[in-house]
Amino acid sequence: MNEARPLKPPMRGSVPCVNITTAGGTAINLRNLTVRFDVLNRPPVLAVDNVSLSIRAGEFVSLVGPSGCGKTTILNLLTGLLPVTYEGEVTIAGRKPTAGNPDIAYMLARDSLLPWRTALGNAAYGLEIRNVPQAEREAHARELLEKVGLGAFCDAYPKALSHGMRQRCALARTFCLGSPVFLMDEPFGALDAQTKLQLEDVLMDLWSAEQRTVLFVTHDLAEAVALSDRVVVMSARPGRIVADVPINLPRPRSVRALQKSDDFHHLYAELWGLLEQGSLER
Repeated sequence: MNEARPLKPPMRGSVPCVNITTAGGTAINLRNLTVRFDVLNRPPVLAVDNVSLSIRAGEFVSLVGPSGCGKTTILNLLTGLLPVTYEGEVTIAGRKPTAGNPDIAYMLARDSLLPWRTALGNAAYGLEIRNVPQAEREAHARELLEKVGLGAFCDAYPKALSHGMRQRCALARTFCLGSPVFLMDEPFGALDAQTKLQLEDVLMDLWSAEQRTVLFVTHDLAEAVALSDRVVVMSARPGRIVADVPINLPRPRSVRALQKSDDFHHLYAELWGLLEQGSLER
């Protein structure tokens, strides 16, 4: 049995760099992971059951499955933010999960921008916590905001930004951290179809340039196929892995252009069948 215990986040004095020494190695490893949640006056709830998953450094892997199957539980466990005892082995960037691990950047479904900070202040916030000097962190944040199409909105506050623009800012904040591992929990799930496609292309451009390791949770099968090297399909609760499907579409990819690809639609149909199968499993 292992227990994820929160630790005080480490502080860094300069913009962190991606650890390329593990390129080709294992960035995330789950082996026979089982997670149960205690419920008052009831037996514990089995949320994740005997899940094994290995993700190489620089790989983009999506998790799909029915609501409540444990996808977000796995992300929270990897961050060290889930105060539960679990069975099995869990390592990320070669270490057991701990809160404040600088090797991890976590992007949520909500943008979680601080309303009293400008877009620049929000994008640079993680580096500020890590004690990166102001000039250095703001220069890096401006560069990322420019890449996500918000270069002209550095001084705007969240209330003046559309939902899509706020998610662009959150994406810039995530990449600004320089962490080698990204955990992303439905970051584009609440966006309209056109904005989602735009941001998926932005994410692909950023990822292609820097080759971070990404574990991406989504309910959108088209999004999973378009972005990923592999798509892992989970069953209904308790979450088990039903299939691990390689996405052998050539890179670099245009998310929009893929909509016209027969191979794209064949993969989508395959995943849909596997997802339906997983939804029936108990």
